[in-house]
Amino acid sequence: MARRNVTRADLAVAVAQAVGLSKHEAITLSEQVLTEICDTLERGENVKLSGFGNFVVREKRERVGRNPKTGVEVPIEPRRVVSFTPSNKLKDHVNSSTL
Repeated sequence: MARRNVTRADLAVAVAQAVGLSKHEAITLSEQVLTEICDTLERGENVKLSGFGNFVVREKRERVGRNPKTGVEVPIEPRRVVSFTPSNKLKDHVNSSTL
């Protein structure tokens, strides 16, 4: 069975239908929400969406990696990464559906 990806446009259409907004207004609203989440994470702050999950910014130290093809050691620069931890409510919802 082929799996389908949900796009931003799909989300906007779902919001428009659920709330009664025009498609254009729903797209604008969806973009504003996603932009605010991205901006918050960029500032190094975490995002908690109750009933959905947490986006956490973590600092990764510099370390030595290895090219798996050649075996050559390569330095990996320090960086920030975003991890997502789903809420128990989301986990229960996903696991309750039948495949």
